[in-house]
Amino acid sequence: MRHATKTAARLLRRFWRGLREWCGDAAYERYLRSPATRSNACRALTPKEFYVEQLNRRYSRPNRCC
Repeated sequence: MRHATKTAARLLRRFWRGLREWCGDAAYERYLRSPATRSNACRALTPKEFYVEQLNRRYSRPNRCC
């Protein structure tokens, strides 16, 4: 029974991580783990700054078909 509980918990964690990656909720954590952020050349963005930067990056390009 204990093995089944551990397996279910592991599957639930894996599902939750996949869901967060799919919807973009884990983007800030992934940004913090990136090698460019860990270098001492620049400081890491705060969550608020990161969110604004993502919005600017997403909506600064033309987004139309023609």
